[in-house]
Amino acid sequence: MSEDLKVSPNQESGINYAPWERVFSRVLTPFEEFIHRQTTSGLLLMGSAIIALFLANGALAEAYQHLIHTPISLNIGSWAINMSMHHWVNDGLMALFFFVVGLELKREIMVGELSDLRQAALPIIAAVGGMVVPALIYLAFNHDSEAAQGWGVPMATDIAFAVGVLVLLANRVPKALITFLVALAIADDLGAVLVIALFYTQELALNWLLASAVLVVILMSFNYAGIRKAMPYFIVAVLLWYALLQSGVHATLAGVIGAFTVPARSKYDPNLFADLINEQIDRFIANRRQDDSLMANEKLYSIVQNLEESVNGVQTPLQRLEHIWHLPVAFIVIPIFAIFNAGIPLQLGTLSETFSHPVTLGVTFGLVFGKFIGISGACWIALRLGIGQLPTGTRFSQIAAVSVLAGIGFTMSIFIAELGFANQPEYLLMAKTGVLTASLVAGLIGFIWLWCLGRTKNQ
Repeated sequence: MSEDLKVSPNQESGINYAPWERVFSRVLTPFEEFIHRQTTSGLLLMGSAIIALFLANGALAEAYQHLIHTPISLNIGSWAINMSMHHWVNDGLMALFFFVVGLELKREIMVGELSDLRQAALPIIAAVGGMVVPALIYLAFNHDSEAAQGWGVPMATDIAFAVGVLVLLANRVPKALITFLVALAIADDLGAVLVIALFYTQELALNWLLASAVLVVILMSFNYAGIRKAMPYFIVAVLLWYALLQSGVHATLAGVIGAFTVPARSKYDPNLFADLINEQIDRFIANRRQDDSLMANEKLYSIVQNLEESVNGVQTPLQRLEHIWHLPVAFIVIPIFAIFNAGIPLQLGTLSETFSHPVTLGVTFGLVFGKFIGISGACWIALRLGIGQLPTGTRFSQIAAVSVLAGIGFTMSIFIAELGFANQPEYLLMAKTGVLTASLVAGLIGFIWLWCLGRTKNQ
């Protein structure tokens, strides 16, 4: 007989333990706690970038390049998609990243930090300043060359890295400052998505663009029709991804568009949910017998299924999907993206030439100084004009320090660099070097500045 069908002798307060379950719990619990810490995704991203640099500059450099450029074909009859692994990661897997970004944006706009214009005014203005000034600084270095198309690279803030660094200082900074950075980074993400959609597209194929529009209408119809199952949205979103891929608009935008059509309304309101749960619990108690199990009592199993349906009904599909996809994207998609994109070949003999290149200088100065000047300058002007207000318990010096921290531009900046310099490997190398250098410098300066401000406050 299977161990699953035996009654376990290890019972504690009504909990049945499998023979090895307690041992595994002792091992897994610390790991699960580590996984759910807000700093973990940033640390994992940093580790992935280091691995990529090691692979690109060590004995495995040739194998690494071969892996990145390995062609993968998806064929169904005469229909086929042929792309390298690098493109499958950037055009396909990253659609999941943009899907989660879209879910977060929709939630924040509806009920979060961006829902109240009075609260959202300062981070939105800060995000605009933090996008415009870095782009202008980049163009100051590259306005008269083909590299000018990389102006969007220093505009983006990496929310995982930046918030991860700030959370490390949680005891030394007010919680409202973390909230401010999250709202700023989310508004920044929205700006980056718009920049990608409007300025980093290839030649448009109008027939595929029309097909994409039809698919968006279908997704919106699902929402208005009250369809809350994920599968219909998933199927149409995959078709939308393919249509956008063929249209010339970057395919990952299918993730954002699909996310914005996911319903944000629950089927049951909290009062009805409470009534349903109480009724089903009463039925469960009435049908329960001593030493009974769901395997042997069909009525109990039926009630539990109704409970599950009620729990799903009170949740919004948007919240449920964000919860489901947050960890896979943070701990699988983004690290894979980093491994496939952060591998920069470093040659000691040409380092001075690399770091003095206009693209490297434009990206580095744009992220480090542009973010600082743009965000803190926009906030100072907004506050002087009476637009918005400082987050509760914060000082302007802390806003200025956070503006430096926003110069960590890893994921989205590298992604935009891949789009802007897709056919210019030399410029792409310089842009990535600038992103990594600026992210390291901005992270260290921002951390030290905030740490010193926290120490001054506590003394």
